[in-house]
Amino acid sequence: PLGAGEPRKVVLLEPFVHQVGGHVSMLQYDEHTVCKPLVSQEQSFYESLPLAMRQFTPQYKGIISVHLKKDSLGNLNLIASPSLHTEPLLDTIKEPSVTLWHKWATGGSSGSERALVKWSHTQLTKTLKDSCPGKMRLRTDLQYCTDSLLEDANGNQPERNSYNPWGLHCHRQHLNRMSSKYNENKLHQFLLLENVASKYNYPCILDLKMGTRQHGDDASEEKKARHIKKCEQSTSASLGVRICGMQVYQAESGHFLCKDKYYGRKLTPEGFRQTLRQFLCNGNHLRTDLLEPIILQLKALLSVIRKQSSYRFYSSSLLIIYDGLENKENAAPLDNHLQGHFPKTNRTASHGAGHSKVDVRMIDFAHTTFKGSKCNHTTYDGPDHGYIFGLENLIKILQNISEGK
Repeated sequence: PLGAGEPRKVVLLEPFVHQVGGHVSMLQYDEHTVCKPLVSQEQSFYESLPLAMRQFTPQYKGIISVHLKKDSLGNLNLIASPSLHTEPLLDTIKEPSVTLWHKWATGGSSGSERALVKWSHTQLTKTLKDSCPGKMRLRTDLQYCTDSLLEDANGNQPERNSYNPWGLHCHRQHLNRMSSKYNENKLHQFLLLENVASKYNYPCILDLKMGTRQHGDDASEEKKARHIKKCEQSTSASLGVRICGMQVYQAESGHFLCKDKYYGRKLTPEGFRQTLRQFLCNGNHLRTDLLEPIILQLKALLSVIRKQSSYRFYSSSLLIIYDGLENKENAAPLDNHLQGHFPKTNRTASHGAGHSKVDVRMIDFAHTTFKGSKCNHTTYDGPDHGYIFGLENLIKILQNISEGK
């Protein structure tokens, strides 16, 4: 944030490094704010959000306009102009931008999926320290492994490392689509939303696709059939929930373990249970201190969803987030269930459920429909039973883990 009287002219958007799922590129606007391409149905949802749901969704911060801009090296950047009505002052962009994420191969989708380009040591290390605290080195099961140069603890040899590549993959596809379709001056509208991961040092994030049905009312027959098949062949049908992406901090190695949506789709109900357990494991032990606060928040969400008549959250996700860095002062013995009750100063207020240790947030409302929505879709009666089915199963599985089953 800039000081008073200092007008913010333009903002260079960067891919959000903690995006673990979805196919739309999430971009970082500032430390506490992310943005994504505007979909009017999602905007309509945020603008008429029921009060009871606010603690379970990111805070909506408005709309900005965004356009493509090539820098002097020919790299494509996405530039945000905070006000829709001001002419962007392009000359305020420092060139070349010293950011890790802007060197995109824009030569179409041929070539390898190499999302990062090698930078000089100092530049890269500086950028990493600025954009992600701590050791933020990611180990991944994804196919999009990337070579990047990183100093080791002694500042010596670069070692082979990779970052959670999902957001980079989405961003690259998004830039390619935009650059082939639109000219540079075209303004695109983006939604500004709270960055719900910003308060965590090492955000461990689980992205769950909720409900037994994923296609929106507006889906073509072909898309509808595709989504129905994905649901039938995954835990969406049997449990009403499937894993869409995950990153878990591994304490020993200082890496994040990452899983993507293709991994999540293949899981059986037992595999889902095991992966949920893995999400709560830091490589050494199960974080039993997190189970109670997560279960309490999911139960609170469940009671809110049961009361929302006409809402259908097709294709939306539920994020569960906690810090991979354990709070040393409350590192009590593992069987101490009171651990979840230690409030972290100044963080409790931000979340209605009072358990600041974990966050449970609903995201992605592009296909959410409700009575009174500007988008004229089918009006449904009663609550979203598919979503409720998924939440109930999720709670049951976590309770079983908690009881050591």
